Amino acid sequence: MTKFKLCVIIFFALVSTKIFAQGESAVPFLLIGPNSGNTGMGETGTGLVNDASAMFWNPAGLAFQKGTEVSITHSPWLPGLGLGDLFYDYLSGKHYVKKINGTIGISITYLNIGTIIQTNEFGETTGEYKAFDGAFAVGYGTKVTKDLGVGVVTRFIYSKLAGGQRVGNEKGTGVAYDLSFDVSALWKPTKTKFKFINDRLGIGLNLSNIGPKVTYVDDDQADPLPTNLRLGFAYDVVKTEFNNLTVTADFSKLIVRRFEGGSYSLYEAMFNVWGVGFNEVMKSIQSSIGAEYWYGNPKLIGLRGGFFYEDPNHGKRKFVTLGAGLRYSLYGFDFSYISTMEGNHPLDNTLRFTLSVNFGKPVSKTPTTPGENKEPKK
Repeated sequence: MTKFKLCVIIFFALVSTKIFAQGESAVPFLLIGPNSGNTGMGETGTGLVNDASAMFWNPAGLAFQKGTEVSITHSPWLPGLGLGDLFYDYLSGKHYVKKINGTIGISITYLNIGTIIQTNEFGETTGEYKAFDGAFAVGYGTKVTKDLGVGVVTRFIYSKLAGGQRVGNEKGTGVAYDLSFDVSALWKPTKTKFKFINDRLGIGLNLSNIGPKVTYVDDDQADPLPTNLRLGFAYDVVKTEFNNLTVTADFSKLIVRRFEGGSYSLYEAMFNVWGVGFNEVMKSIQSSIGAEYWYGNPKLIGLRGGFFYEDPNHGKRKFVTLGAGLRYSLYGFDFSYISTMEGNHPLDNTLRFTLSVNFGKPVSKTPTTPGENKEPKK
């Protein structure tokens, strides 16, 4: 019988219990904030519409974007573990299609877990394989009214945690396939009686990773997807020709509920996760705030900061984020940094680097709504 190295088991236990909220779901890599821009703002973005990463934060944000953009993010993952072969990559793109009155987005997510050594019962090496998680997603966003956009995403998931061979009498091989879906909405008022919110406010809602359970071994041991409900806000505090300051706030909750020996279906979990008492529900909500300042016309230099908080009984993540961005012609470069203020935390000193190319026309010199790109009027 093939055995896996103890460090691999410890690694996955760490990822599922201390880094990704409650550790109640499979494929937690789907919860990783993918791009440097939003992660530099405390991992907020549900109320923003600034780039192709809306595929993750709020697909409805695609409805307010035009032009074509491609971006790629790379991050050495969990540097606190000291394992150099762990890394995270995210490729995303968007393209406006006039005939369908909306913007199409695509994304590819890849988490490299490293090379796993296989041994037999005598501790002898019998082989090795590369473990990884990956997902390919296609999304679409369109406006249903001038102020309201909706978006959907379909995602194919592939997860390889074992070598693809059966272990003992188990039915599964440690390799899983699955499908998930996202549905979202974004409201950005332009003409209301409250002038202080017109062309300044964004309110978004995103229910992501809806789908069947993930099976690595057999149906009895299947684990739910990390279905996540996000509510986000963005507001332009300062909005002048050369200066723009946006503040953001996101609140998210994992719609997953386990019991001894198993877990509820998505339909059941969507109802009973709220029945654990008001205080417990509030503790299970992740909270994050952020701010982004841009100087230039069009945007030239950006600075970001944020704070992320999770209750000690529901993941215990608490960290400060910093970030910066540069824009020149079609090109953009962003980076973000996480400080947990705990030197032994796996997330401490996490860096993300994002390179983007925007093939659309330059951003309008007229201030727009939070993060929205508009083409100049002819």
